[in-house]
Order: sequence, then structure tokens, then C-alpha cells
Amino acid sequence: MNKGISVGILVAGVILLVFGVNAYHSASSDVSRFFTGAPTDKALWFLIGGAVACIAGFFGLARK
Repeated sequence: MNKGISVGILVAGVILLVFGVNAYHSASSDVSRFFTGAPTDKALWFLIGGAVACIAGFFGLARK
């Protein structure tokens, strides 16, 4: 994988994680956690997608 693409994927992953944390601490997520015990699906998908993108970007940068 090209280093530039890896950096882009890593940056996109960090941005998704930031959006996920913000969505996790939002009012709608608080209401969802109160009634169901789990945050909203949107927050979970942002966090999962961000983590996967960060891992992929990191491994892309770690390869020679």
C-alpha cells in the first residue's frame, strides 16, 4: 500500500473515532443507553469504523 494512502486512511480513522466519541456522548446516545443499556448504532459504527481504519493505516505505514 502506498504510504500516502496509508496516512490518509489513518487520518480518516482518527476523524471517525472523534466523531464516534462525540456521538457516544450525545444526548440521543444517553437516552438510548438509559433505555437499552447500549449507545446508538451510529456511535458504535463510527467507533468500529475508526478503529478498523486506524489499524489498517498503521499496518500500511509499518510495512516496507
